[in-house]
Amino acid sequence: MTSEKTVTLAAVIGAHGIAGEVRLKVFGDDLASYKSFNGGTLTLKSVRTGSNGAIARFAEVPDRNAAEALRGTTLTVPRSALPPLGEGEYYHADLLGLAAVDESGAALGQVVAIDDYGAGDVLEIEMADGKRFMVPMNAAAVPEWNAERLVVAEDFIER
Repeated sequence: MTSEKTVTLAAVIGAHGIAGEVRLKVFGDDLASYKSFNGGTLTLKSVRTGSNGAIARFAEVPDRNAAEALRGTTLTVPRSALPPLGEGEYYHADLLGLAAVDESGAALGQVVAIDDYGAGDVLEIEMADGKRFMVPMNAAAVPEWNAERLVVAEDFIER
């Protein structure tokens, strides 16, 4: 039985107040559009903007002690719950772990990290020997990708 890939949208960074609310570090744009997290174990009752992230209340968290116990918990949803993508768009979760190949189809390694230094995403690819190199996620460097592999243009490969 295969389980669907999950995507982390936020992480609990601590309790907020005494009534069971938690402080969240949010990785997505709209947490409020999701009602259930972590396979249905957490049900979102409310979420609002906080001073350093978001403040959320879950039906299963009655007090500060329960909220503190969630510190470090990541909030995940099934990949299928995310909004559909437009042409040329991608979710980081879809690229991480993806096989990287050169334009002839020869294996290079896999995508192990995605960073954004301000000018767009940069993919970090780890080769079989452990060596890593970085590639900008644009049409010149990555002419094509799909659910199985990511093609890296020859000029961007560091061997």
